[in-house]
Amino acid sequence: MMLSITPLYAGLLALVFAVLSALVVIQRVALDKAPDGADETDLNKSMRVQANFVEYVPITLFLMLCAELQGAPAVAVHAMGIALLAARLAHAIGMSRTPQVIALRAGGFLLTVLTLVLSALAVIGHALF
Repeated sequence: MMLSITPLYAGLLALVFAVLSALVVIQRVALDKAPDGADETDLNKSMRVQANFVEYVPITLFLMLCAELQGAPAVAVHAMGIALLAARLAHAIGMSRTPQVIALRAGGFLLTVLTLVLSALAVIGHALF
């Protein structure tokens, strides 16, 4: 069974989520409120690493599921999965270190958002065309 309605909305919602996430990052940078403050405990940092993972992984996995159900080539679905896994690992490692490894954290975030947006656009495109 080919899905066409749910993937359209999943893709659109993923784009909204990406924009909302970008706004939070922009505001944190502008206010210098990155979660690496001197008063932050190791427990709080671990909780933010875990929460950040939970914020991005479910919707991206759902987009992968939509793409697979739409009949995307296996290599494309694997590429999404590998990119998401690598991105989330890099981000978690970079964010959990003290001091943070900004290159891993930022690179992981960028690769996550890129995977999310490209997956969203793919399922939207397939749903519409």
